[in-house]
Amino acid sequence: MRTLFLVLLLGLVPLLGMTDPVSAADSLVFRVGKVVTMDQEDRVINNAVVVVEDGKIAVIGRARDIEIPAGSTVVERPELWLVPGLVECHNHTGGGSSDLHDYIYLTNPGLRTLESIIPDNPEMERARAGGVTTILTIPGSGNNMSGFGTILKTAGGSSVEDAVLKSPGSLKIAQAGNPERYFYGVGRSFMNFNTRQTLRKARDYHLARTAWEQGELKEEPPKDLHWEEFRPLFRRETVASIHTQMYQVLMTTVKMVAGEFGIRTVLDHSTFDAWKVAPLVLEDETIYTINGPRQIHYDRTQRRIMGNAARWWQGGVRKLGINTDAPVVPQEELFYQATMACYYGWTPYEALKGVTRIPAEALMMDHRLGSIRVGLDADFCLWTGDPIDPRSSCELVVIDGKITYDASKKRVF
Repeated sequence: MRTLFLVLLLGLVPLLGMTDPVSAADSLVFRVGKVVTMDQEDRVINNAVVVVEDGKIAVIGRARDIEIPAGSTVVERPELWLVPGLVECHNHTGGGSSDLHDYIYLTNPGLRTLESIIPDNPEMERARAGGVTTILTIPGSGNNMSGFGTILKTAGGSSVEDAVLKSPGSLKIAQAGNPERYFYGVGRSFMNFNTRQTLRKARDYHLARTAWEQGELKEEPPKDLHWEEFRPLFRRETVASIHTQMYQVLMTTVKMVAGEFGIRTVLDHSTFDAWKVAPLVLEDETIYTINGPRQIHYDRTQRRIMGNAARWWQGGVRKLGINTDAPVVPQEELFYQATMACYYGWTPYEALKGVTRIPAEALMMDHRLGSIRVGLDADFCLWTGDPIDPRSSCELVVIDGKITYDASKKRVF
C-alpha cells in the first residue's frame, strides 16, 4: 500500500510544476517575490522559485514546494517580480541601420532583413534594459511590399546564427500612408492592385510546386528563388505584417491578405480609426492586432480623444498587443506604450499580456516565448514591480538562461 502511495505521489509531481532533479552544476535558480507566468491559466505565484537548466525553464513553483539543487547558483531577489521577456512585433533596429528601405520597386519581395542583422548592436542593449528580449525586425514601409523580416533575440551571442530565431519571420506589407509617397506617386487603388498581383504570382508558383511535390504534375515547374520564401506564407507557417492605419485601408487589406489569400495576418499600427474594422477582424480567429505606436486618436466624428487599444478591446478584439515601430518610438519604451494604452482606457493585466504572450502567439513563437512555462526558453526579466507601472524598472534580464543585463552592474536607465 505504501509503495502504491509513493507511485501515485510521484505521478503528481509534473502537475505540481516539479520535474526530475536538476543538475546543480548547470542550474540557475531565481527566488523572487512574484512570478507572473502569463500562461493559459494566468497563474501568478507569490514567493516563487524558477529553476533554469540548459537555457530552458525547468521548474516553477512556490518556494516552499521546491527543493533547490545543492550547489546550484541562486539569485535571491525577493523584492522583485519575474515576468516573461517582452516581445516586440514591429521593429527596425536589429540591423546595421535604424531602418531598411529600398525604393527600386513598389513591391520588393526579394528583400530581407536577415542580411542586415547585427547581433547585440547598441540598440539591442537598450532593448534589454527595457525588458525586451525578442524582436521582429522588418524592412521599412516606403513600398507596398518591402520584403521579409527576421525574428531574433536581443542578446544572441556574436553571430547571426546565435541571434536569429526564425527567418523569414514575416512578410512586410504596407498599404496607404508612406507608400503613397513612392517617387512617381501612387493611389490606393493601384497599391491594392499591385499587392494583389504580386501575391497571386507567389500563390500560383506555390500551388504549382506543391502539385508537383505531391505527384499531381509529372513535369517539375521551374524553381524560382524569387518566390520560394513566399511558400511558408501559403502553408501558414509564417505571417504577414500589415502596416496599416485608417479603417478603409485596413478593411481592404484584411479582406485581401487574410481573406482572399488565406495568409496568417498580424495587423501592425492599426491606429487612427482602424478599430472600426473590429467586426471584420473577429471573423478570422487567427488575426492578431498589434497596435502602436500611436496610442490616441482624436475622432472628429465623435469630437473626443480615444485610446486606440481601448477601442479595439471594446470592439471585442482579444488578440491585442502593442508595438513601438522602433526607432519611431525607442524599443526600450515598449512597456511604456502599454502604460499609455492603459492611461487611455485599456486594462493593465491585458496590456502586459499584449507585450508578452500575445505577440509571441502572433509570430507563432509561443512554443518558445511569451510566458513562464516549463520547457520554454528561459527568457524573462526581474522588475521592481508591475512593468505597466511607469515607476517600475527592469533590474535583471535573462535570455536563453544567461543573465544579459544587470542594472546593479551597469544601469542603462
